[in-house]
Amino acid sequence: MRTRAGPVRGASRTDAGVHADGQVAAFDTSRDIAARGWVLGLNRHLPDDVAVRAARTAPCGFAPRFAARGKRYRYRVLVDSVRDPRWRTRAWRVPALDVDAVAREAEAARGTHDFAGFRASGDERASTVRVLTRVDVEREDDPRIVAVVVEGNAFLYNMVRILVGTMVDVGRGRLGVGAVARALEAKNRGSAGTTAPAHGLVLERVELDLPAGIGERWPR
Repeated sequence: MRTRAGPVRGASRTDAGVHADGQVAAFDTSRDIAARGWVLGLNRHLPDDVAVRAARTAPCGFAPRFAARGKRYRYRVLVDSVRDPRWRTRAWRVPALDVDAVAREAEAARGTHDFAGFRASGDERASTVRVLTRVDVEREDDPRIVAVVVEGNAFLYNMVRILVGTMVDVGRGRLGVGAVARALEAKNRGSAGTTAPAHGLVLERVELDLPAGIGERWPR
């Protein structure tokens, strides 16, 4: 008996080139297969750069996008004057960066704001108010890597990349101190900085309100 599956419903739409460690997707299927079977079976057919890391059964029609109550993104910047092939597709390389200046810009972005100045021109949503509960600047194990971690309830198109690009523009002297605050006040895309390249961004986690009748996760 052939197994049929309906369209895949993702929790978050990401730009081409953006990575996702914590993407969540759901689909309806014609057969009742255990979560373990889906994980092992799907991974036999997926390309090397995509993997199903875990699965669980859910009620028919479950849509992760509308069950999401928050997301966490991590943007990696490689501070190095010489290119490093190991980070070619995982971090945005800049030759020099004032990390303290970048961290100070993060303070203005935390909280509830109108992020109209931090969205791409193709985003036509009526409401541009979003809540960012976390905007932190961290050093990773590789001391050349500066990570900007952003958590919030929802995001506009290119919002994280424009925010990070603006912060980095201050850190490398292309914009003056307070650029994030000025762009928030202006509510105009032209007041913000560079759109950071897609390949430095990772969707790390999606927080979901799970429905009743959800199955056990495999592997746990």
